[in-house]
Amino acid sequence: MRWWSVANLVSNVGTWMQLTVQNLLVLQITGSAAATGLSMSVQAAPALFVSLLGGAAVDRWPRRLTVGVSQALLGAVALATALLVALDRLDMTSLLVLAAVTGTIATVDGPACALLGNDLVPVEDVPSAIGVGALVHSAGRLLGAALAGVTVGFLGTAAAYTANGLSFLFVAAVVPFLRPASGAVPGGGTHAPRTASGADLTVREGLRFFVRRPRLVALAGITGVSAVFGRNYGLTLAVLVTGPLAGGAGAFGTVSTVLAVGGILGAVLGARLRRPSVRLVGALAAAGGLLQLVAGLSPSLAVLLVLVLPMAVVESVSDTAGTAVLQTDPPAHLRGRVLGVWSSVGTVWSLGGPPVLGLLMELAGPRGALVTGGLLVAGTIGAGLLARSRRALRSVPPAPEAADRAAREALRTAA
Repeated sequence: MRWWSVANLVSNVGTWMQLTVQNLLVLQITGSAAATGLSMSVQAAPALFVSLLGGAAVDRWPRRLTVGVSQALLGAVALATALLVALDRLDMTSLLVLAAVTGTIATVDGPACALLGNDLVPVEDVPSAIGVGALVHSAGRLLGAALAGVTVGFLGTAAAYTANGLSFLFVAAVVPFLRPASGAVPGGGTHAPRTASGADLTVREGLRFFVRRPRLVALAGITGVSAVFGRNYGLTLAVLVTGPLAGGAGAFGTVSTVLAVGGILGAVLGARLRRPSVRLVGALAAAGGLLQLVAGLSPSLAVLLVLVLPMAVVESVSDTAGTAVLQTDPPAHLRGRVLGVWSSVGTVWSLGGPPVLGLLMELAGPRGALVTGGLLVAGTIGAGLLARSRRALRSVPPAPEAADRAAREALRTAA
């Protein structure tokens, strides 16, 4: 697990270096912000359409082999891009094609890597392993964004792509030496139950399980409401800081740094969870909505900074708990397909959230968007949790004494 975490950190640093540089590269080639958004959408689009097939592949193929091959392919694409950049032969068309190929490979690589990490620890430690993964992701994002500027400044744009390609190859080299932990429940490929027939390994089976599992549907609803009306702090807080709070780019940079620190702290706290639940995810998401509401009313940048840290912590712990539920609730032989369903649904949220919030800010301003979004998140999730509690109370069987009295009364009436 330590080797896997180190490899993931290296890979995340390389990935964020490339993502940061890719946006700059598109602007350099086209001079268009719209083209930058297009390149990001093209890379994300396969997750919307191909993730179900990718998840099915993860359930069918041996986990380590799948991760090793997918990481090697991602490294080859990154190195090919680096070569085109170095030769000054990269145009917008080829960049979009490479982005689409990267996104397609990632539909298999993402769930395979997530589940391989879980295979390396006993079942009871899976939530902790997921928290460590979230911590590695946050740290890699910070380091990658920082190193991107330094690398481009000293070595050029191609060096960032090269570094990312080598980071993927490093992960692929580590994978053959990983072994499942004692007490782990590995799945996929030869680890799938021998009773599973070909029909049990279809995409439809994963969809059917997801739709018929109330706690996964509830988790999807909670995450969807939060993703659409909250969380997009890179958009809402940027407009709030540079608008009503009269701050500049430096002020928003400070806010972004506090958000990143809060994400790391939240990942550390999330790693300590032993029994995460959908109810915990909902309670944390509702709390995040309330914090967002208060942040929208911030009279100054100082007050906003005080609120931003717990907002990021709550979001990170909620994400870790939700991921743990998602990756441990399905049977081992279905987890890849369930993650594929989740990836498709999550892509809809990530593509739909910013436009909805942008429209809300146009209508109500940045403060109104934060307040309205926070109310919708907290109100919707709170109402759902309350309704669930009431149903649970109604379904509680009567106490033994009450049941005995009811039985005696029934017998007396019958007599």
